[in-house]
Amino acid sequence: MTLEQIRELVTADFEAVDQVVKHRLHSRVALVDQVATYIIRSGGKRLRPLLVLLAARACGHQGTQHIDAAAIVEFIHTATLLHDDVVDGSSLRRGLRTANEVFGNPTSVLVGDFLYSRAFQMMVALDRMRVMQILADATNAIAEGEVLQLMNARDPDTTEARYIDVIHRKTAQLFEAGAQIGAVLGGAPPIIEESLARYGKHIGTAFQLVHDALDYQADEARLGKHLGDDLAEGKPTLPLIYALQQGNDKQRAMIREAIENGGLGQLEEITRAVASLGGLAYTARLAQCEADQALAALAPLPESIFKEGLSELARFAVARKH
Repeated sequence: MTLEQIRELVTADFEAVDQVVKHRLHSRVALVDQVATYIIRSGGKRLRPLLVLLAARACGHQGTQHIDAAAIVEFIHTATLLHDDVVDGSSLRRGLRTANEVFGNPTSVLVGDFLYSRAFQMMVALDRMRVMQILADATNAIAEGEVLQLMNARDPDTTEARYIDVIHRKTAQLFEAGAQIGAVLGGAPPIIEESLARYGKHIGTAFQLVHDALDYQADEARLGKHLGDDLAEGKPTLPLIYALQQGNDKQRAMIREAIENGGLGQLEEITRAVASLGGLAYTARLAQCEADQALAALAPLPESIFKEGLSELARFAVARKH
């Protein structure tokens, strides 16, 4: 299935989420409205809310609380994007100028705070303490992941274990939370809830691994951001970490210098080195392993079109090109 075909499994739910997002974005402060609308409407795959909808339906949920839960997850994710782009100094996302580039860093940070607080207002209205606990813990873990990534920046001695710890917290945690709250809303037994949480963690990890590999091989127009952004920011992602381990003295010195100084002067040479030394292939193998574990985690779920959608989503996470 394509991503569009997966979305068609929950078309009505997806449209309802969009309506909730538009409604709950509203603020009496015009600038908040303007910035929040700009970033929400800039596109994106909306994988996290889609995951919530599919998981809830796969667990037999018949109500509407999964709609609000999916919107909450999207707000949390959007808040992290606003803050990330400020920290990273990014100027392009999804093929458009970032909010901080258009409106400035202070505005982006504060609107990100608005989205976080709006998400928690919606959690309270949902009145499901278990859901609030899962999402509160996830939000805290994401913040820790951002700090850990900041600590790793410009450090060529960052290990694979440190890198994986960052993406588990920074990216996989919200996928895990989204799948888990779908199970909670569906009244699933503990074994199903735990299985979906594992599924979310593995698919989120696979998604980020592929994302980091694409920074060195994707078509920039389709990717929607500048190639080499991670290198420019001195981020030692897995393709670089692996190449650094496998390269000769000259290659290691070049990569270390690029990580430490965050320069793009040797991007073409480093990109060739990352590919020839196996950094992209190694990252792809790990991503596939994570996707396979996500698929295996779905075994306890009863058969349904929604379970099939979750399976296809795991396959999409590693097959995507942008």
